[in-house]
Amino acid sequence: MVNLEIKIHELAFKNPVLTASGTCGFGEEIADFIDLSLLGGLVVKGTTLKHREGNAYPRMAETPSGMLNAVGLQNKGVDNFIRNIYPNIKDLDTHIIVNVNGSTIDEYVELTERINELDKVPAIELNISCPNVKEGGMAFGISCPSAEAVVRAVRKVYDKTLIVKLSPNVTNIADIAKAVESQGADSVSLINTLLGMAVNAETKKPVLSTITGGLSGPAIKPIALRMVWQVYNAVKIPVIGMGGIMNATDAIEFMIAGASAVQVGTAIFIDPTIPLHIIDGIKSYMERHKIQSVNEIIGSLQC
Repeated sequence: MVNLEIKIHELAFKNPVLTASGTCGFGEEIADFIDLSLLGGLVVKGTTLKHREGNAYPRMAETPSGMLNAVGLQNKGVDNFIRNIYPNIKDLDTHIIVNVNGSTIDEYVELTERINELDKVPAIELNISCPNVKEGGMAFGISCPSAEAVVRAVRKVYDKTLIVKLSPNVTNIADIAKAVESQGADSVSLINTLLGMAVNAETKKPVLSTITGGLSGPAIKPIALRMVWQVYNAVKIPVIGMGGIMNATDAIEFMIAGASAVQVGTAIFIDPTIPLHIIDGIKSYMERHKIQSVNEIIGSLQC
């Protein structure tokens, strides 16, 4: 028997495989395909204080080794989440983590206070890295002072596990990670999407309505691995890795580079059962290498 349990702050996860926010809605959308209780955690779609329509269509585009999205945090707001979604997912036998987004620090704080009242949500993922909104989002995550300010404000009103999602669209992601750690972040998750664009050669127009969007999928994996390794070596808090994880080998590589857990995103659009295959693949790897605890893999890179 192998032990897949990991801890993020004081929160124990049955295994290190989570969904990435925005890729499986609020869980209900893929519940017909997989048993959600087998996941280490379910990170739900980005939630805002008020209803957001998101960006105009078209807002998704396939690329040769990934996808571009400019959805723009479309959701019906926290009241709808609390009233119509939370009751349906709160009793799942896995950790529900809400991805929290705001245009101002006050919005982040008010939204966090609302989520803090939900007994069956033991953690939030504070998104200071979304590249597809005009206000807030990535603007808070690209400088140390702004990242510190929003994390400091949220930490004052939130008493559960606080995960901060970092942007790769910065000069030195390790500096941002250290900044949010200094203000009370319990963990960091990375990377969010990289800014990219697509052009239609026939029309000579951008494919996306917003011109640029967030690139995810296998194309960004080498960058994500590098950044996870840099952050792991810069902070003392756990790192959650993501970016192009398509199979168990990818997930294991992220853990070797320093990730305590991983999030699977774009792969779910191809096959929603991939997270379960990754869990099984990690087990097989551990049995093959005679590894008893998955924690032995974390940060085991030999340079």
